Amino acid sequence: MMGPGNTIETPWRFTIDKVFSLVKSSKKGLENSEALQRLKNLGENNIEISQKRTATSIVFAQLKNWLIIVLIFASIVSFLLGEKLDSIVVLATIFLTVIFGYFQEQKAENAIEKLKKYITSRTRVLRSGRWSEIDTREVVLGDIVNLRIGDRVPADLRLFEVDLLSIDESILTGESIAVVKQIEVIVSHQAESYEQKNIAFAGSFVESGVGKGVVISTGEDTYLGRTAKFLETKTQLTDFQKDIKNFSTFLFKVIMLLTIFVFASNAFLNKGIFNSFLFAVALAVGIAPELLPMIITVTLSQGALSMAKRKVVVKKLIAVEDFGNMDTLCTDKTGTLTEGVVVLSSYKDFRGEAKDEILADALLCSSGFSSIGKNTSNQIDKALWDKEDISSIKHGLKTYKILDENEFDFERRMMSVVVEDKGKKWLIVKGAPEELLDRCKYVNENEEVNLINKEKSGLLLKQLTNFEDDGYRVVVVAKKKVNKNETTIEDENDLVFEGWLLFEDPVKEDAGEAIKMFKNLGIDIKIISGDAVKIVENVAKKVGLNIGKDEIFNGKMLANLDEIKIAEIAKKGKIFARITPEQKYHLVSSLNQEGHVVAYLGDGVNDAPALRAADVGIAVDTGAEVAKEAADIVLLSKDLKVLAEGIESGRKTFGNITKYILNTISANYGNMFTVAAASLFLPFIPLLPKQILLNNFISDVPLLALATDNVDKSFIKKPRRWNLKLISRFMFYFGLVSSIFDFATILPLIFIWKVSPEVFRTAWFIESSLSEMLVTFTIRTRLVFFRSAVSKLLVGLSVISILVVIALPFSKYGRSLFDFRSMPYHVWLWVIFIPVIYFIAVEIIKNYFYAKFGD
Repeated sequence: MMGPGNTIETPWRFTIDKVFSLVKSSKKGLENSEALQRLKNLGENNIEISQKRTATSIVFAQLKNWLIIVLIFASIVSFLLGEKLDSIVVLATIFLTVIFGYFQEQKAENAIEKLKKYITSRTRVLRSGRWSEIDTREVVLGDIVNLRIGDRVPADLRLFEVDLLSIDESILTGESIAVVKQIEVIVSHQAESYEQKNIAFAGSFVESGVGKGVVISTGEDTYLGRTAKFLETKTQLTDFQKDIKNFSTFLFKVIMLLTIFVFASNAFLNKGIFNSFLFAVALAVGIAPELLPMIITVTLSQGALSMAKRKVVVKKLIAVEDFGNMDTLCTDKTGTLTEGVVVLSSYKDFRGEAKDEILADALLCSSGFSSIGKNTSNQIDKALWDKEDISSIKHGLKTYKILDENEFDFERRMMSVVVEDKGKKWLIVKGAPEELLDRCKYVNENEEVNLINKEKSGLLLKQLTNFEDDGYRVVVVAKKKVNKNETTIEDENDLVFEGWLLFEDPVKEDAGEAIKMFKNLGIDIKIISGDAVKIVENVAKKVGLNIGKDEIFNGKMLANLDEIKIAEIAKKGKIFARITPEQKYHLVSSLNQEGHVVAYLGDGVNDAPALRAADVGIAVDTGAEVAKEAADIVLLSKDLKVLAEGIESGRKTFGNITKYILNTISANYGNMFTVAAASLFLPFIPLLPKQILLNNFISDVPLLALATDNVDKSFIKKPRRWNLKLISRFMFYFGLVSSIFDFATILPLIFIWKVSPEVFRTAWFIESSLSEMLVTFTIRTRLVFFRSAVSKLLVGLSVISILVVIALPFSKYGRSLFDFRSMPYHVWLWVIFIPVIYFIAVEIIKNYFYAKFGD
């Protein structure tokens, strides 16, 4: 019955004597010598990070990317050909990319470190017959631990003594209300964590009462430790990382095929092995989008800054892309859709009316009456005293005197007090309806006490069902007259039903509006919570989610299912209640593998595994440190509208990166294909290697401003993905159009005007550079170009770059460094006319292209 790592399997179903036998301990605790020996043999009560990666291995992992390899090669070639500035720029962007990746790889280890803070630094244990305070890391299997208000539970404990002990487990399970603990055996062999009421879990927080328990699991074998294990698992690539990898592989294949073809054909035509090699390599560099890492970094940074203004802090730059492209948002309930606090929603009598007497009696029968609510730590009682607009009711309680009290216990699930006011004495009882309704013999109807007959009993049960179906936590208030100052629990019978207390974790005011925004953005919402099904279902209804019964699942339905079944349920389900951290992890992972771009929003320790498994992990600033550490994005405000606005920023970022990809890949491919084809029939190399590199660099400079460009509203309306098929088609179609106009430029130069090689190269350089910069303004939008607002910075940089290109043949640097020459007047007119016609052609063709292939 001892599991791996010296932990008891299913400890909740054994008697305490059996548990003591299994851990070889007793209520007297361990001897000091035995505890030290166990510490030596079993290790510290700690969560260790296993297989921590070295800095070197993390850096090399960032370089396993075809695009990075191609760009490193391109920078070396650029340097050897004298283009040192171009080479330095490329290497700098590669360096930044690797550095960003390196810091993100540390996230899992940091998250696990944060988990350790959820085990207190000191705790009280019974050793050698004496209570002593020790470092929590020294707690061992079999230790007896004392729990008091405010304590963090140091290890998993099987409780054997409790006195009004309630423990806040929300950080572990998502349960919004503290769990009242018991010591009785729980028979079930497969009890979920929320059902294990005789277990105190490591990392949870003692809200009220006191208790004692024996340690049954430590360190990594605790519920908390098992959660941490999921943070050590290797994360899958996010959707954006997969797309970059696929794009890099695609680009590498295109470059290699073109390079081999150009080198072989030019060498065959006796243009010199070395010159042919340099020419082929320059073409390879020319088609490579060497500024892509910089464009991505700058654009993502711009998106991150835009999101920061909306109180969305981006910890991981590449998350901006996935954030915008998400099509599925999995969210916890407590603190995200709801306020995360228990409040008294209303109080009603048998007829459904709000009678102040019900609340007054509830306040009298509460743990906070003696101090008028100021010192109570019980969530239910605190909610009573925090109810708004009840100052007059509170004031009326000052004349009451408490004579006796029967404290709350788990078996009765109620408490009672005897109160006196103006010579009259009352026994007031407050507790769970399942227990208290059976003890009510009468009902108060408009100040008239009537016997509860079969009809009235049915009405009460129907009311209770309706309240629970609406997601309320229900408490009953009852009372009766007494003639004595002392009472026992045997007096809690033949009561008069006074009314219902309805508690809830209220839905946020703007949650419904936020859900509507998500729907308009094309995002599917799934609620994954540790709370009860009815409560989660009710919250879903209140925020406007229409969910069918066949779309609701609980943790027990997922237990022992294989990956295929879980994937089917993850795809179908909309509500997942009573879900464990492990199940959250598997649900999110399954959705990822189904091809969805998944974001997960949560703020507890129980959410950390799912946050790590998601393409985008989103935590709230007020959440657990481990959740924030595991997340990619942190919301400074628990406001879902902020999240929706951030998604729009992410989509704008994706749109601007797409503009660069489509523009540069089509223009570069078209130009390089023309150069490669022209080299087969020209008696000279059509462009010098350094001219190819300069062309590529100058035309890319304006594209740096794409980070500031506007994105059409139609583009933002739905999630979008990198589409390699679309990119390859775009490259072919518009590359072909580019080549046609390139040939329209060069054929007259050769066969009509018969210009010199130097003038030919100058003319073609200017035409191809101007074409690529002009066509940006039509490719950047699917609309007619003048209907889409364009960035002023993009316009400014484009104008400057165009002027530089035109000035090069006239400058001594252009002539001496790049071998440009002056051109005749008619050639100038031709190389300016062609880009204008090319721009118009692309504007017309793009409408046909998107009509046929657009998503």
